[in-house]
Amino acid sequence: MKIRTLVTGIGVATPHGMGVADYWAATRVGKNAIGRITRFDPSPYPAQLAGEIPDFTPQDHLPGRLVRQTDRSTQLALTAASHAFQDAGVDPGALPEYDVGVVTAAGFGGVEFGQQELRKLWSQGNRYVSAYQSFASFHAANSGQISVHNELRGHAGVLVGDQAGGLDALAQARRHIRRGSKLMVSGGIDASLCPWGWVTHLAGGHVCGSDRPERAYLPFDRAADGHVPGEGGALLILEAERNSIERGAGNVYCEIAGHASTFDPRPGSGRAPGLRRAIDLALTDAALPASEIDVVFADAAGTLRLDREEADALTAVFGVFGVPVTAPKTTIGRLCAGAAPLDVVCAALTIREGLIPPTAHVEPSPEYDIDLVTTHPRTASVRTALVLARGHGGFNSAMVLRAVD
Repeated sequence: MKIRTLVTGIGVATPHGMGVADYWAATRVGKNAIGRITRFDPSPYPAQLAGEIPDFTPQDHLPGRLVRQTDRSTQLALTAASHAFQDAGVDPGALPEYDVGVVTAAGFGGVEFGQQELRKLWSQGNRYVSAYQSFASFHAANSGQISVHNELRGHAGVLVGDQAGGLDALAQARRHIRRGSKLMVSGGIDASLCPWGWVTHLAGGHVCGSDRPERAYLPFDRAADGHVPGEGGALLILEAERNSIERGAGNVYCEIAGHASTFDPRPGSGRAPGLRRAIDLALTDAALPASEIDVVFADAAGTLRLDREEADALTAVFGVFGVPVTAPKTTIGRLCAGAAPLDVVCAALTIREGLIPPTAHVEPSPEYDIDLVTTHPRTASVRTALVLARGHGGFNSAMVLRAVD
C-alpha cells in the first residue's frame, strides 16, 4: 500500500505579505500587488513592473550573522520555513535529525548577492569579494541553509526547472516520504528583482512592457503580451499520514495525490507539446479520472502560443468548458521556482474554504474554450485540484491535490 503524503504546514513569502492569512485575504478577492519596481531604478529598462514583497526586513527574522551570509531569496526562504514549522506545530530541533529533509526548487539562486560581489570585484578588486559568495549565490543555498539553520540531516536536494521546478521539488519530497522520511520541507522561493536578475528576465523575451499594472499580465486574454515577474514563493511541510496521526497534527490541508513531469519535444519536430501527457500521467498517478477534478490552477504563461497550448491540453483532457480554471498569480506575477508551490498553497486553501479565487484583470478570449474564473471568486465544493506549471525550455509538471477527511 502506498504511503499517503499530506501537507501539514505552510509558510509563504509573497507580494501580498509574509503570512498565509494576508496572502489568502488578498488573493481570494483578486487584489492587485503588481507595481513599478522600487528595489532599483527601472527607468533604463523596457519593462518596469514587478510583484515585489514589501516591508521585508531580514533582521526582524534572522540573526545578523546569517543576514550577512545570505541572499534575499535565502532570507525569505528561511523565514517561510520557520513559519511552515510553526504552522505545522513542529519544533525541528526536537525531531530525530535524520528523519527530516529538505528539497527545494531554485530558478535564479542568490543572484542579488552575486551581483553585489561582482560589483566589488570590478570596482575594488578581488580581495573585497565576500567569502560567502562561494555558497550564497549557489542554487542549493536555500536547501542548505534551511538544513543547517534547523539542524536537519535527512535527504536534501534542489531542482532547477523554472516554474515547473517547484512542483518537481514537492514530488521529490513525496518520494522521500514514501521511502521512509517522516517529514520533509519542500517548495521554492525565488528573488531576482535586481538589475542582473532583471536583464535575465528580459533576455527570455516574455516580459510584458506595459506600464499599467492591471493590464500587464493577461493570460488567456486577447491582449496577452507576456508576463510580469515577481518574487517569493512557498515552503510546505510534507509528512506521511501515519506520522501526522501519531503526533496529532493540527493542520492537515490536503494530500499530494499525484504528480508527473514531461519535457516538450524539439521545436520543429511536429510532435505535440508535453503538457497534456503530464496531466494524463498525474491523473493516473492519483488514480482519478478527469471528471473528478474540481478546479485547475493554470500555469498561465501569458503569451499567445503558450496559452493556446495550455488551453488545448485542458480541453483535450476535460472537454470544452469542462472544469473551472483559475490563475491567481495575475495579481502578483510569475515567481519562477516559487510560483507553483504557492499555487499548491492556493489550491489547498481553496479546498479548505470552498472558494476559487479569480484570475484578476483578465477578459477571457472566446478563442479558448476554458471556464476561466475571472473578476469575482466562485464558491464551489472543491475536493480535488490540479496544479500546472511549465518552465522555460520545455519543462512541464502537473500535480493533483485531494482533500483529506
